[in-house]
Amino acid sequence: MIRAESKAQILSALAECFAQVYALEPAHVLERILEREALGSTGFGRGVAIPHARIVGLARPVAAFFRLEHPVEFAAADGMPIDCVFGLLSPDQAGAVHLQALAAISRLMRDDRMHARLLAAPDADSLFALLVNVIDRDAA
Repeated sequence: MIRAESKAQILSALAECFAQVYALEPAHVLERILEREALGSTGFGRGVAIPHARIVGLARPVAAFFRLEHPVEFAAADGMPIDCVFGLLSPDQAGAVHLQALAAISRLMRDDRMHARLLAAPDADSLFALLVNVIDRDAA
């Protein structure tokens, strides 16, 4: 769970997370996320944002999930604040793969039961288990 007061803080925290976990340059990740965000808010609606970008040199798509301590205004499609952030970075040339990953995240986050489970998960391990179970189920 992260504490953020604004969309800018959320995107900065997301860029830092990606940079730390995947050995990327945080300023570059943030720049690419902000470039995409300038095209239109990635506030999906239903309390969810899916900030995403393509990064040169990345070998495969990678994702990060944040649950926010309290809802934050994000200029979402439905005008509601968000409480979940599902970030996605893909290789620069990953056209169809990037779109497929976004579609999979979108389907996952439209599931009201899954959204409720993600919000109710007591810790990071529980969140991870929920997400891995969905990925394993969908891969079968």
